[in-house]
Amino acid sequence: MFGPRHLRGVLFVFNHKIVMAIIISSNGGKAVKVEKSSFEKEDYLQQYIYENPESIPLYEIKEDIRLLILAREFPTNSGPIDAIGIDKYGELYIVETKLYTNTEKRRVIAQSLDYGAALWKHSNDFNEFLKILDQHTQKAFKLRTMEKISEFFELETEDVDALIEKVRDNLNNGVFHFVVLMDKLDDRLKDLILYVNQNSQFDVYAVEFEYYKHDAYEIIIPKIFGTEVKKDIAVSSSTDTRRKWTEELLLQDAKQRLSPDEFKGFEQIYAFSKQHASEIRLGTGMYGSFSPVFGTICERSLFTLSTDKRLSFNFEWTAKVNEQLAQMFKEKLETIGFSFSENFKELRPSVMAEEWLPRTKEILDILDQLLDQKKD
Repeated sequence: MFGPRHLRGVLFVFNHKIVMAIIISSNGGKAVKVEKSSFEKEDYLQQYIYENPESIPLYEIKEDIRLLILAREFPTNSGPIDAIGIDKYGELYIVETKLYTNTEKRRVIAQSLDYGAALWKHSNDFNEFLKILDQHTQKAFKLRTMEKISEFFELETEDVDALIEKVRDNLNNGVFHFVVLMDKLDDRLKDLILYVNQNSQFDVYAVEFEYYKHDAYEIIIPKIFGTEVKKDIAVSSSTDTRRKWTEELLLQDAKQRLSPDEFKGFEQIYAFSKQHASEIRLGTGMYGSFSPVFGTICERSLFTLSTDKRLSFNFEWTAKVNEQLAQMFKEKLETIGFSFSENFKELRPSVMAEEWLPRTKEILDILDQLLDQKKD
């Protein structure tokens, strides 16, 4: 009814409800009464949230949440999403703004979920998703997405990589938080919110969002309420929710999710990795995955194979420690039919089973060649 069956999240609605005023004074004197104002244009509200994400009271839900808005007007097949943000846990936030005067306001919940379904489609090409984010962060901050994440959350490279993998998991599984900003909430929309809260896996929070303007100063007073309906929703913020994979569970998951031919190819690549790799790192997401480290040629994994049928070539990771190896790996893969963009050293492009499965033997031959060259 509300989107893909595995799409889940939290929806926030901001409500401008009670007309009141505040008093501003300077050192106890020259008191001025300031009446409540209103946002005249949705674009201004969008820009305000983009520049001041801390005004969204996510800290009332979880104390240590800090929201980083990465993009405005993010393009999807359902139209542009007003803003996309993440927190330090790799949780994704879809932000939509609506003024009370907007005639489309009654469709805001359906529209947000539609955006979620459209964004979920980007799980088919995570690198394209990151590329679009990069365009926005370079324009806004003069930094690539991973650089901005590192700066904002004060994370080291390894921690940023782990956060990005969590974003990938959430995108694959359709796990989003929906943040709908409004300057007024009418009774019909309240009823819809209550209905969704009681009859779906979504939590709907109404938040009073009072806006005051005095001279060059703006005052925002957010207050969250509407938590009458309580539901237990599994969110991925907690580190306890990261799945602990073993070799046995990985192969069981692969056998369940893959066709017989795909599973045979998966097994062949895993067996080769087990024989030649110095370490095999297992993923922690909903889908099983493994990333072999061939320590004699690189301390980072050359590729990651997942039970969601994706084979990712980790050029970015490889290039950070051995640019020549990344270049060689890329060129050899191109000789067997793969193609990559010029900025491949900044990416971890992935291909689906229909592309890598027919080339399984050739891929393993390439890995053999790289390992043999090191011996020579």
